[in-house]
Amino acid sequence: MSGSARDVLDLLRPWVAGDDVEPLVVRTSGSTGEPKDVRLSRDAVLASAHATHARLGGPGQWLLALPVTGVGGLQVLVRSLLAEQEPVLLDDHDDLVDALRELDAPRTYASLVPTQLHRLASAGRLDVLAALDAVLVGGAALDPTLREQATSAGVRVVRTYGMSETSGGCVYDGVPLDGVRVRVADARDGVGRVQLAGPVLFDGYGDVARTDEWFDTADLGSVDAAGVLSVVGRADDVVVSGGVNVPLPAVERALRALPEVNDAAVAGVPDDEWGTRVVAVVVPADATCLDAVAADRLRDALEEQGLPRRWAPRDVTLVDTVPLLPNGKVDRLAVRRLF
Repeated sequence: MSGSARDVLDLLRPWVAGDDVEPLVVRTSGSTGEPKDVRLSRDAVLASAHATHARLGGPGQWLLALPVTGVGGLQVLVRSLLAEQEPVLLDDHDDLVDALRELDAPRTYASLVPTQLHRLASAGRLDVLAALDAVLVGGAALDPTLREQATSAGVRVVRTYGMSETSGGCVYDGVPLDGVRVRVADARDGVGRVQLAGPVLFDGYGDVARTDEWFDTADLGSVDAAGVLSVVGRADDVVVSGGVNVPLPAVERALRALPEVNDAAVAGVPDDEWGTRVVAVVVPADATCLDAVAADRLRDALEEQGLPRRWAPRDVTLVDTVPLLPNGKVDRLAVRRLF
């Protein structure tokens, strides 16, 4: 998938209508390695779109605020075409608030990444989301405090989990969409590798066909007795530092919870002494209080939150913004290059 939002929308019209059944090819972000070309059949993409509308309460008008080169933006266009509602394109407006005001159908939706939700919250403009029937938030972990803030402002936030290989989000608020099945493999203390199955799965990578019924996501999570999935992070987001397993997303959440920290990202870099050294980039809430985010302060703060002191970053670099990939996820490769 490539091109402007308007170009992709026009190309999708005959595809969604069934005039063309060739698979779509979406390139993954490559956040943990080389990018891959994911082949998505029309059946898989439409199964995801229909299941989304069924879960949300019906089709409606969508705001496209995500790149169309990724599966999240692609699905916004597909859902719009199925609903026979022209989407509002962020590219046609000055900013997100301006675009949101253009939604005027009986049912309205938006799909955002946590960074976009965070920026609206920081600007005091969560009110523009409150009129929507639902706001899907995915692509990266959603901070519980941010979700609570949005919910308190009257926003119906739906936390989504999925990826290119599942035609987008396939688990909403921990509950799989209709037809989707979830399990964890190689579990220890209830936590294992998340695996998914169902009609939304991709056909394969490039010219290599998928052969397994279950897709191993490389994410770590657990499924409770009610079938609700909780994702704790990626298997490759856990680094071993000095013989200690350190889950990087957990450290990030703890840092972001500090009043003196506006945003943060954590990564592991090679180190002769520790094997892997945990490092962090931090966006301070007040640039004049540089000593407030010193490494020793962060160790104390993590310990106060109940996390092991040994999880704390050993080096901290202050930045204006956290490096992000186009899909809103932390660009850990870019973080590593700063150390």
